[in-house]
Amino acid sequence: MSIEFMVTEVTLENVEKTGFFCYMSARKSEGFKHKLDWVKVRLAEGLKIKMVLPPHGRGFIEYLPGEFAWRAVNAAGYMFIHCVWVVGKSKGSGVASHLLALCEHDAAALGLNGVAMVTSESRYMVKPGYLEKKGYKAVDQAPPSFTLMVKKFKDAPDPAFCGDWEAKARRFGKGLTVVRADQCPYLESAAQAARGWAEEAGLEFHDVILETSKEVREKAPSAYSVYNLVYNGILVGDQYMNKASVLEKVHSIDDMLN
Repeated sequence: MSIEFMVTEVTLENVEKTGFFCYMSARKSEGFKHKLDWVKVRLAEGLKIKMVLPPHGRGFIEYLPGEFAWRAVNAAGYMFIHCVWVVGKSKGSGVASHLLALCEHDAAALGLNGVAMVTSESRYMVKPGYLEKKGYKAVDQAPPSFTLMVKKFKDAPDPAFCGDWEAKARRFGKGLTVVRADQCPYLESAAQAARGWAEEAGLEFHDVILETSKEVREKAPSAYSVYNLVYNGILVGDQYMNKASVLEKVHSIDDMLN
């Protein structure tokens, strides 16, 4: 028997008060402000953020029609999930399953082909095995460890990763470049940390913000897409890395290129 949870849906009218789950304790931060602005624009594109909040649990899901997805995927005709995150004692309580079911219901109500999501075994993302248990299947892979998972409602072409990752990375040229988007509020601080490391190491630094989902598909050099660290045209990483790890990668690329 399914468990019902009290769900708060983020709207243009309530987002200033409810927030969007992430960074709730840092509302004055630049990351929160940028995400707030991002949410307000995306709501007109069909963005849904649904949250289970204390005392009923702690978790949220964020999704929108695939043609507006902020991942480097071609997923038009599908509902696309950016994030499912359940924290603390709510893990294993059914919160994630309930939120996922709400997304699938919305996708079916719109007559979409199904639901898609990027997963990874080694990133801060939903693991592919979890979605497999929910009836999802792998339809595409991207380096180093990303799997595009889909649950179809009807016969339709599979969504796919955009690809050309190395060519896209090369376009950013010399120096250390952060390629990011405001979809995740934590990335502002990650970018500022990278800027500081570049300055300490005497490296040229660039902060490139992707402004539209179309730019994400065309320019992001990784499947995660909304955070990429590129050095001299080579992808260093697609998640937050500490200073030592970044500089180790930089030196390794320098040795390879020289």
